[in-house]
Amino acid sequence: MIDHVSVAVRDLAAGTGFYEPLLQTIGLSKLVERADTVGFGKRYPEFWINVRKSMASVEPDSGVHICLRTRTRESVDAFYATALENGGVDDGEPGLRPQYSDTYYAAFIRDPDGNRIEAVTFLE
Repeated sequence: MIDHVSVAVRDLAAGTGFYEPLLQTIGLSKLVERADTVGFGKRYPEFWINVRKSMASVEPDSGVHICLRTRTRESVDAFYATALENGGVDDGEPGLRPQYSDTYYAAFIRDPDGNRIEAVTFLE
């Protein structure tokens, strides 16, 4: 299956400043830092940001998004709040998504570069 994902950011320092506290809310920490990339994960880098200085902002209707699974409703809520506190944009506040399943609880944000990131848990 999928081993890792990466998203592009225009400014690596700003991207790290956004993603480090955001990903901590779902149990990922910064594990690798290089000149043009930073990797976050639990035991190995599962989520990377890569600098692309000349990239345009991601278009809202690109259809691309990354969903990160977490274990609790509280971590989804913290993910969303942390994103908004650090320059992210609301793209779907935390809540149940019965159109997917009765237990699907998620929040959607856009990072400062326009990447759409979701956090999800399945309530019991």
